[in-house]
Amino acid sequence: MFSENQLKALSYKLDDSRVKTIDKAGMSFKYLETYDVINVANTIFNYMWDYTITRLEEVARETNQNGNHVVTFSAIVKVKIYDNQRNFIEREDTGVGTGTARTLGDAIDNASKSAISDSLKRSFRSMGSQFGNDLYSKTATTNYNQQQPPQNVQQQYSQQPQQYQQQPIQQMQNNAPQDYSSLYNIGLSIIEQGQNLVVIGDDIFSKKDSIKACGFRWDGATKMWYKPLEQQAA
Repeated sequence: MFSENQLKALSYKLDDSRVKTIDKAGMSFKYLETYDVINVANTIFNYMWDYTITRLEEVARETNQNGNHVVTFSAIVKVKIYDNQRNFIEREDTGVGTGTARTLGDAIDNASKSAISDSLKRSFRSMGSQFGNDLYSKTATTNYNQQQPPQNVQQQYSQQPQQYQQQPIQQMQNNAPQDYSSLYNIGLSIIEQGQNLVVIGDDIFSKKDSIKACGFRWDGATKMWYKPLEQQAA
């Protein structure tokens, strides 16, 4: 459905001047601004696209040591791209956003907008390097490619930041106690990250009750469910 010019534009290498960098937990991550992704989509697809928010929900709320509200939202955004005959293709992905503010309303507002922006950008990334897909692959250059994780979770690992990727999933599952079988049965996996066990998998926030039942806690700063290893040993 894409024109020759559109396909050519999508095949161009990403301009490094569009890439931004943010430091988290002592690591640097590259990303594209939301306005930049929207501008590029408008240019390539001639404004013939739109999106809908198919899910937006709060997944965590706490107060930090400074007395600020910290709220985390999860979102699913579906993007539709049209051609001149109003045929369209759809792309959908999840996103997470955290808002920190003195007032609860501002924290909710910031978190929900951030989650939608994250989901929108992730939906577009399947269009290729112009929408930052190469930036995702660069964060996954670890030994997991040599270890060949199970196929049903390989895609999930390709999207995880480096600090989550410490050892092969299958090895971690073999070492984990059997009382985590309830998580494996619903498509989740457990890895060891530093001094913690971390839960990963698809649609993770809708399964939070099962995760909590296994003793894991949500960390809004790192956006992950974790359990200290000393609790595991106990």
